[in-house]
Formats: sequence, C-alpha cells, structure tokens
Amino acid sequence: MNILAIETATPACAVALRTRDGVERALIVDRERHHTEALAPGVDRLLREAGIAAKSIDRVVVDRGPGLFTGLRVGLATAVGLALGASADLVAVTSLEVLALGAFSAGVRGRLVCVVDARRGELFTQSFALEDAVRALDEATVSAAGALVATWAADEGAVTFSGDGAARYAAALGEVATASFFDQIVPSPLEAIHLGATREPVTEVVPLYLREADAVANFSTRERPA
Repeated sequence: MNILAIETATPACAVALRTRDGVERALIVDRERHHTEALAPGVDRLLREAGIAAKSIDRVVVDRGPGLFTGLRVGLATAVGLALGASADLVAVTSLEVLALGAFSAGVRGRLVCVVDARRGELFTQSFALEDAVRALDEATVSAAGALVATWAADEGAVTFSGDGAARYAAALGEVATASFFDQIVPSPLEAIHLGATREPVTEVVPLYLREADAVANFSTRERPA
C-alpha cells in the first residue's frame, strides 16, 4: 500500500511516504509556517523521489490537530484533494497521539504529557501512559502554561514532557521536580503513517481546534466537486 502522511499542525510542514515495497521516506519541507507555499511542492518532491504518481496513492493520513489554525486547514484541504484525485482512503490522526507514538518508539516509558504550542500563551496537551503500548490517560485539552505546571507540580510521580510547547515553556515546566523532557518538536509524519496504516478510513475529517475562537470546518471526501 502506498501511504502518504501530511503534517501541518505546528510551524513546520512535513510529509512522509511508505511505498508498497515497505520503503519509508520523510521530508520536512518548511519550518517557518509557510504551509500554503511549501506543502504541495513537498508532496510532489517526495512522490518523484519514490518514483510514483499521485494517482497511485492508496491512503492519505493527515494530522487533524490540535495545532495552528491555518496550517491545519491547508493540510486537511490538501489531504482531501489528494484522496479524491487518487480515490484513496482518508485517515485522520491527532498531533498529540503522533507525538506520543514518537516518544514510545524512541524508548520513552512511563507517563508522558504531549504539549503543542497553541500560541496566545496557551498549550494543547494530552497525557499518555507508555507501557507495552501507548494508552491515552485523558482527552486533549487547552490550558495555560502556568496551569499545566501547577497540575504536575502537585503530582509526585515522574513525568516526561514532549512537543514544541514543552520546548517553548521548558523553563516553566522545569519547575516540576519530577519532570524530564524528550526533544520532539515536529510530530513525525512517519509515526503518523504507522498509526494510520491500520486505522479505519473516514469520509469526513473534523479539525481538532479545541478553542471556540477558532472556526470549525468539516473536510469531507463524500462528494467530488462538480
């Protein structure tokens, strides 16, 4: 199965591809929030390097957030367009679960808090238990950095923070006596492929914005444009 993954939840824009022979490639095409300009050329470059046409894609995996509003819209619209054009499956993952799987694959174990920078002094967060597998401990939420520090400072157990939000607020989160950090700024599109390879396809993707101030749009493959 040719599987393409699109990652645009953070300031970085990244893509990955697994071809039918099992070869995997990944590419960070931009790190400065130029998703609109960088994504399509990045996908084209990745497909050309693999020697396959866009119409040969069997499955498109896209990060639906939480993350930056504009980046998510660009990524979702591109994913839907590619899925339509190739009659491919469309699968959604979240930025936080991709970060969790990335940490797990690197050998991190115990409690993990994945933290995506939401700007406006806020963070998108979700907690996971990394044991024999990755297990979510709560739902994704948005909170202020100070609130996150207070929550985990009151907890006596060890915890690992990961994500671009953890890097940005490392000084504050470092006040948690039991905290450690796993450096992982961009949710890996390869990990998105690993998550999405066996996930059930969807006909509609709902962006995970988490804030009322962000507009909510559904991205669907149910109908082709006239």
